[in-house]
Amino acid sequence: MREGEAGEAIVGAGRRLCDGGYVVSNDGNISVRLDDGSILITPSGVSKGALSPDELVRLSLEGEVLARGVRVPSSESKMHLRVYREDPSVGAVVHAHPIYATSYAIAGIPLDDPILSEAMIQVGAVPVAGYAKPGTEGVPESVAPFVRDYGAVLLANHGALTWGASLDEALAHMEVLENYAHISYIVRQLGGGRGLSEAQVAEMADVRAGFGLPPVRMPRGLSVTGNVRHVMPRTSGAEEER
Repeated sequence: MREGEAGEAIVGAGRRLCDGGYVVSNDGNISVRLDDGSILITPSGVSKGALSPDELVRLSLEGEVLARGVRVPSSESKMHLRVYREDPSVGAVVHAHPIYATSYAIAGIPLDDPILSEAMIQVGAVPVAGYAKPGTEGVPESVAPFVRDYGAVLLANHGALTWGASLDEALAHMEVLENYAHISYIVRQLGGGRGLSEAQVAEMADVRAGFGLPPVRMPRGLSVTGNVRHVMPRTSGAEEER
């Protein structure tokens, strides 16, 4: 995207996140890769629902500030830049704190149950990256191993991170992720859900490929169609009961 177009898109995305309850106060950050390879990112200390294009900061892929107004770049810019360096096909990155997805991140529970076909098609399985102090090099280091094989990641005790070929896609992934977490939570309260079989999960991967989307890790399907997979709350470090 060109800088002017990207700036307007980021401002609109910030309002969308804020209006949807995905961020509060100055939470979250959004970035877009520009046509020249530089990155346009939200500044530190501003509500994402009250951004203006002239507050955005342009960075090189190595983190050098190329242009900015009165504000400094987001403290999480290192995390964004690492995603772009890990996968050159990424065009936008979104970090937010949606309630249900963040709750799973705090509980250390990945979103990897084969229960929601739409989520599998759009984001696949969603792992939990190890905890790192926000704003430090530990955050990009914790995220890096997941960028090429996944479409989203939960940040332990922190929030959620999504990316995509465009800002619209990265935002859609965040919305799908939160919906997946919300539905998974309700299914757990109901005592468990009927998961898809291995063959059915493979069909979801085929559907994703049919949309021209790159492959991602999928939830593990059941070996026998129709078995009930009981999704129970897990304690830290414990395996899920089945």
